[in-house]
Amino acid sequence: MAKMNAFYAQSGGVTAVINTSACAVIETARKHKDKIGKVYAGRDGIIGALTEDLIDTSKEPASNIAGLRHTPGGAFGSCRYKLKSLEEDRAQYERLIEVFKAHNIGYFFYNGGGDSADTCLKVSQLSEQMGYPIVCVHVPKTVDNDLPITDCCPGFGSVAKYVATSIREAGYDVASMAKTSTRVFVLEVMGRHAGWITAACGLASEKEGEPPHILLFPEIAFDEDKFLARVEETIKRHGYCVIGVSEGLRNKEGKFLSEQGLRDAFGHAQLGGVAPLIANLLRERLKLKYHWAVADYLQRAARHIASKTDVAQAYAVGKAAVELALKGKNAVMPTIVRKSSRPYKWTIGVADLKDVANREKMMPRDYITEDGFHITAKCRTYLQPLIQGEDYPPYKNGLPVYTRLKNVAVPKKLKTEFKI
Repeated sequence: MAKMNAFYAQSGGVTAVINTSACAVIETARKHKDKIGKVYAGRDGIIGALTEDLIDTSKEPASNIAGLRHTPGGAFGSCRYKLKSLEEDRAQYERLIEVFKAHNIGYFFYNGGGDSADTCLKVSQLSEQMGYPIVCVHVPKTVDNDLPITDCCPGFGSVAKYVATSIREAGYDVASMAKTSTRVFVLEVMGRHAGWITAACGLASEKEGEPPHILLFPEIAFDEDKFLARVEETIKRHGYCVIGVSEGLRNKEGKFLSEQGLRDAFGHAQLGGVAPLIANLLRERLKLKYHWAVADYLQRAARHIASKTDVAQAYAVGKAAVELALKGKNAVMPTIVRKSSRPYKWTIGVADLKDVANREKMMPRDYITEDGFHITAKCRTYLQPLIQGEDYPPYKNGLPVYTRLKNVAVPKKLKTEFKI
């Protein structure tokens, strides 16, 4: 293939390490200037491609790009925008090809979760049909850890480390005051369908009686009476109870407990607020004093406590994505392959996007205890290596120092505009 430019975009909810993957993509591309011209980034994700709002990363010095490695958020902006099928909206695909042609873009790196894998696959298939083939490589990212094939997802290890640390620290707080004050603490974490982040809370409990005492997973239907009985038993034994709960907790009918009746741009139910629901249940039924918290953006933005393993893997998949593209591998995704857990060893593999798109990896049932309230030793063996090591950002005046890019716009070449 003749020397062409590359397009990189971030998709969906960002993570503590998505910029690490961006750093890897750009740094690796810069080492192959004989094959890749410039790397353009989409401002606000794929929307930047559709609206021809591109960022010229060549305007950033190497020090700024290197700084992305330890900077949270999405340096170029992300979005929740899922391309429809070609039959539903051919115009958006024609627009993508029009923009790619205008800017001599021959490589497309899309950094995201399951929905972006689907978009990446569609672009790879349809660009060829439309006479302008693009080499498309998906760069995995999702705190939910629910992409298939890959052993784990970049972004998850750091969230896991954050929630396990936070619930352990909160547990010490509650234990200190339980005699005369709060008896129950509820921490709500992300996880729409899969309970991986909730499971990570369980890492904080290494010995009998240590918090969290109860975990509530999306994979296990919520049984109110069984739950309340367990809370009473826990308080009787330990004097207090710490609970980790997934935002995607469902009742026996399969309905989200915290569904707000709204939908996001991907068509997913808008969730949030299961922690106060659980807390109010405890107040009404058991007359217990409580506190609750929602980890929300804090869990996915916490670069200061990122897992060293996670940072290394996020960089590795970004680097591998460029290398796969240069080999002509199309419609693929670099994966993380676990070689062993003790000692932990991993390498990079590759998966076809047709086997990744629109599929979710749930928690295996044998990762959850028989009673449904905690994690098993097998789950702990899987999770433990993913939170290992510290990779602190630089600090100044007591606070972490993060990188802000200039994000210089690429001059537009098309006369037409595209409305989102």
